[in-house]
This record gives sequence, C-alpha cells and structure tokens, in this order.
Amino acid sequence: MKPVYIMVGGFLGAGKTTTVARLARHYLQQGKRIGIVTNDQTTDLVDTHSLRSQGFDVGEVAGSCFCCNFDALTSTVEGLGEGKFPEVIIAEPVGSCTDLVATVIRPLMEVYGVPLDVAPYGVILKPSHGLRILKGDEGSGFSPKANYIFRKQIEEADFVIINRIDELPTEQIDELQSLIESEYPGRPVLRCSAKTGEGFDSVIEILSQRGRFGQRVMDVDYDVYAEGEAELGWLNSQVTVSSQTAFPLDDVLMDLINRLHARLVATDSEAAHLKVIGLCETSYAVANLVSNQTGPELSLASAAKTRHANVVVNARVATDPAELEKFVREELDHMCQDRQLTHEVVSLQSFRPGRPVPTHRINS
Repeated sequence: MKPVYIMVGGFLGAGKTTTVARLARHYLQQGKRIGIVTNDQTTDLVDTHSLRSQGFDVGEVAGSCFCCNFDALTSTVEGLGEGKFPEVIIAEPVGSCTDLVATVIRPLMEVYGVPLDVAPYGVILKPSHGLRILKGDEGSGFSPKANYIFRKQIEEADFVIINRIDELPTEQIDELQSLIESEYPGRPVLRCSAKTGEGFDSVIEILSQRGRFGQRVMDVDYDVYAEGEAELGWLNSQVTVSSQTAFPLDDVLMDLINRLHARLVATDSEAAHLKVIGLCETSYAVANLVSNQTGPELSLASAAKTRHANVVVNARVATDPAELEKFVREELDHMCQDRQLTHEVVSLQSFRPGRPVPTHRINS
C-alpha cells in the first residue's frame, strides 16, 4: 500500500499542531507507523519540541516553507521512520502560507518520484480572527493584505474545519459556517475541538475519502501575498531559566505570556500566534495566545516544579520585528526579576518573512 500523505493547513494559531497530534495518536492506535513533518520560516520550532515531547517521530523543514523548499520536504519525509517509510505522513505547513495545492500537493502527485496516497486537504479555520475577517470587519486586527492570505487558504481547501467549538457559543459557530458556505460553496464544513476530541470522528472520516481532491488551484497575487506575510513580525527564541529553589513551570509560562499579551494590547500589536513551551526533566507545558481579543491560555499543563527549564518562545505578531524582540527581552527580564529567577537567552531570531518563491507551481 502507498503511504498516506495528510497535510493540515490553516492560519497562524488555528490549532494545527493540536490537530496533528490528535491525528497521530489515532493512527498510532491503529498500529500504523507515523511520521510528522513540521515547518517554519526559521529554526527552533516550538511545534517540533512539543510533538517530540509527546513521543512522535518528527522531522522539520526549518528556514523556509514547504513550497519554497520542496526538496527539503521530500528528503525530510524520507528520513522519517528509521529506515522504514512511514505508513502515514502528517505535514503541518507554515500558518502564513497559501497556494499549497499548486506548490505542494500537485507536485507531490506529479513530480515527486515516490507514489503517495494524498488525502483531502483540510484547512482549519481560526475562529478568533475568522469571524471578523469573513464579516469584513475593519477591526480584524490585520491588514487587508494579511486577510487576503487567510481567505486564500480557505479558497483552496477540500474541506474546512471550524476548530475550538468547545470555546464558542452555538450561534457563533452557526454564523461562521454560514459565512463559509456562502463565500466558499462546495466545501464540507466540519465542527470539532482538536483539544477535547469533540467532532473529531468526522475529520478522520473525510481524510479516509478519495476522489477529485487537491484540485483547487487558484489565481494568487504574489505581490499581495508577499506583502501580507511581511507585515507580520516573527520571533523564535530559546531561553534557559534557573533558580536556587524549585519554581512552578506552568505559573512561569503564564506569567510571561500574560505580560507579553498586555504589552501587545498596549501597543496595538495584534497577535497572530504567540506560543511558549517550557521543558524540564520531568515534564513540559505549553501556553498559547492566538489573538489579543481572546487572551492567553495554558493549553497543556505540567503541574511540575523545577529549578531549571528550557523555555521556547515563538511569536507571530503584526508589528515590527525589532519591536517584538524588545518586548520579549524586556518582559523576560521583568518576569525573572520579579520571581528571583536567572535566565540566559541561548538563541533569538526576529525578522519578516521574505517573498515566497515556490520550487514548483502546477496550476492546471
């Protein structure tokens, strides 16, 4: 049997990593060999740390997106499985990328030399920004060019997932589904919570279907696309945090992300996704901020106390990268001073993404 290739798309902070982990657990329970490929514009991928901490076999394409480094995607896939090609490959592309049917899925079908059973392409809708963007609200938090990317992601999807239904009132879910079906007809709209598993059976079911999927190639204005990506400041960093006495890891992560959230709100800098992961010898924890409006959450608690932790901060924010770096460095300093912790910034990168230049683009 051919290996199954599943790609899970969606905007920054939509819940792709949580979805990928739940999918991987499902296929592992079926006795399948699973490989996961994560992707980011730079190194120190917090998603890779998180997924590996859960025991998954994870490769990463770092420093460029799947579409702009197609050969790295295929070689990473081939490096999974310790000599045995995975039976199911789950790929998570960069959340600010679109045109993935023409630049990733079609080339996998027509250029890549290894036969793959390509599953329908699903895009996860991010409710915290999706409702405002699809309604055309000026206060979506992003510019029209960044909103253009969000809309194009839905346009090329075989099906759309409204995520986080456990956090949304029914009337808001109904409104989101109505907007999607009106503007993007012909796409099944699923409702689920990747966090709790509610409605996830429907995701598994549609991924098992085969037919005329991966066909929605589209016209894309790469100038608007590039400018929309470049309006986001990106930051990846690794920090060691230490103390003479044990400190609660979850509290430290939430303290840091709450301070950063307050800073973003005060400067009118909209968060696309801010993710902080803490790893210690006994456990790990993850805190998330997916929009200024919704605020931070501890998405994975550790209940651990430790005297030493590695903290990874990934931030995608509508602000200048230099300002974003300043925010992170200053709030780290303030938090550690207040808690009598010492810290060292092991690595830190802040930048704007460059113009996307796909390796292949098959738009017919």
